[in-house]
Amino acid sequence: MTCPVHDPIYCYSHVNMKNPSTIKVLAIDIGGSHVKATILNEKGELTMEYDKVVTPSPANPENMIAAIKTLVKSFPVYDCVSVGFPGYIKNGVVKTAPNLDAESWKDFDLSKKLGEALGKATKVVNDADMQGLGVVDGKGLELVITLGTGFGTALMLDGHLLPHLEYAHQPITKKHDYDSFIGDKALDKLGKAKWNKRMEYVFEILKTVFNYDTLYIGGGNSRRLTMQLDPNMKIVSNEDGIKGGSRLWVTGDDEHLATLTHHKK
Repeated sequence: MTCPVHDPIYCYSHVNMKNPSTIKVLAIDIGGSHVKATILNEKGELTMEYDKVVTPSPANPENMIAAIKTLVKSFPVYDCVSVGFPGYIKNGVVKTAPNLDAESWKDFDLSKKLGEALGKATKVVNDADMQGLGVVDGKGLELVITLGTGFGTALMLDGHLLPHLEYAHQPITKKHDYDSFIGDKALDKLGKAKWNKRMEYVFEILKTVFNYDTLYIGGGNSRRLTMQLDPNMKIVSNEDGIKGGSRLWVTGDDEHLATLTHHKK
């Protein structure tokens, strides 16, 4: 199936409505250290093993798109593309990319440019938002956090994304926001024991601020947690999270204005 990528609304309706039971979605997870990809079916099930490349340096748009094209060049056929991006996304356009080559990404239309490069309709959301779509149960208020290069969050109500907040840049001390307080650099500097003490403090704040029904903890550093988690706190894998890429295309739900480009017609 060929989509005129200059007309994403056309692509959205045709990818969803023509034959949604056979849709194949290229799901891409852009991270500070690696770019990972796989192909999903309409249920979010993997149709191939993950593959990955090292995040290019400098991690600017040109290098990133080139790296993605190299990564997926031998992949089987897919119909459309979902991207989880580590920053704030509005209507497919990157507004912030604090853990990449930040200035070069400002106001870059990744949805359009990557769609043109791959020749497929493309949706771009915050990486924690995509992980949230892949892991939540859809019951009540669910918070998803990612612990990696930085700190990511996504908030869901009954399975639907709420507007994305860059909570990582909220100050937590006089000197630190969440990114610098519990991100990779803090873990490397403090060591696992002291970093876990900080995480205990963060979890108490999240409980108070969000009063969530369930908290899902993803990202590469989730495996470094050593404390006893509450019954409504669950560690999830990045592999589970990338499955949210299919839900961006097949649910047919309205999608909030803060992160997505396309809306149910």
